[in-house]
Amino acid sequence: MTRIPKSEYARRRKALMAEMEPNSIAILPAAPMYIRNRDVEHIYRQDSDFQYLSGFPEPEAVIALIPGRAHGEYVLFCRERDPARELWDGLRAGQDGAMSDYGADDAFSIGNIDDILPGLIEGRSRVYYAIGSNPEFDHRLMEWINTIRSKARQGAQPPNEFVVLDHLLHHLRLYKSADEIKVMKHAAEISARAHIRAMQASRAGLHEYHLEAELDYQFRKGGAKMPAYGSIVAAGKNACILHYRENDAQLKDGDLVLIDAGCEIDCYASDITRTFPVSGRFSPEQKAIYELVLAANEEAFKHIAPGRHWNEAHEATVRVITAGLVELGLLQGDVDELIAAEAYKTFYMHRAGHWLGMDVHDVGDYKVGGDWRVLEPGMAMTVEPGIYIAADNQDVAKKWRGIGVRIEDDVVVTPNGCEILTGGVPKTVDEIEALMVVSAEVA
Repeated sequence: MTRIPKSEYARRRKALMAEMEPNSIAILPAAPMYIRNRDVEHIYRQDSDFQYLSGFPEPEAVIALIPGRAHGEYVLFCRERDPARELWDGLRAGQDGAMSDYGADDAFSIGNIDDILPGLIEGRSRVYYAIGSNPEFDHRLMEWINTIRSKARQGAQPPNEFVVLDHLLHHLRLYKSADEIKVMKHAAEISARAHIRAMQASRAGLHEYHLEAELDYQFRKGGAKMPAYGSIVAAGKNACILHYRENDAQLKDGDLVLIDAGCEIDCYASDITRTFPVSGRFSPEQKAIYELVLAANEEAFKHIAPGRHWNEAHEATVRVITAGLVELGLLQGDVDELIAAEAYKTFYMHRAGHWLGMDVHDVGDYKVGGDWRVLEPGMAMTVEPGIYIAADNQDVAKKWRGIGVRIEDDVVVTPNGCEILTGGVPKTVDEIEALMVVSAEVA
């Protein structure tokens, strides 16, 4: 299993502390455990920022980074070992494990945080913290600050400045290292196999959830603990619902299926969309729309490279799709005028992609100083143009209605252009039809 090495976490902490002001402290709480219903818990997934700096997979934990601290700059508060609880819930790292396995310089019981953390904050002029992201922890932090303030007459020095941690940390997360790209490639490879499996399983009479089950099987078989987001399996007109979730309709001969799904490996997401015919053959109208979206997808890659700005790829997809819709008769008018009027948004209402990383819609500003961000090596993103013709769109011929197509790939900016991580899934009409026809014959 490809994973982020311990040395990478240490490098990240060092990089963050190098950006912090002297005599400061950064504080991050772990993600809480969420209740699904009554006493049943959701599967635990660590907060991405906390994971990025520690790799520590447990709840009830807090990181304190204190540049220049003589007794260790990386302090981790976590649960103590508890054989009785571990019998029910699984092993805990404890304080010894926090240091030996997760690189903490110093570790304390989370039960003692009220006694210890205020002393680590006291005397620091600046606190870096993601204010507002965890209201319960916000309240606890202010209690600690007020405890320090209450002792001002005894010489205690409370911090005089709070700085949003997100800005520094999310800028670091925007640039993927070689180790991160390896993990993302691994996630993409597993997800690619899952999409192929779903294509091979597709046939009229099944339901969308049958294909979702094939995805889940391949994700878990590949070592992924969970999907990176709720899988979308949308047949027929459901493909025109961008965030379709029900996944329970029957697959019908003559319909397309749009699958938007990807797994997560070591908290890194993949994000792939493919659209294919239920029974393995595109109709002429489906093929025309599909090949137009594919042309936009492939054109976008030419506009992703160092020195290009973020919006160039989106603008390229808009031009390809608008011109193609005019050619098919779905839009009428001059292409430039239609683009200026955003007439394409009737059919293509979302952007061409988003940052990708530990979060499927990953952190990072899209604009800097009011201008679109210039791309640099290591940035990872999706490319996902689409065309959606609503089933009740009375402005187009009936033969087009209910067709929804999206094609999505994951890419990383390289020194000379971009690398496509998701090339393992068939994408051309001929490739998809060949795969599905062979699968039908074998079945």
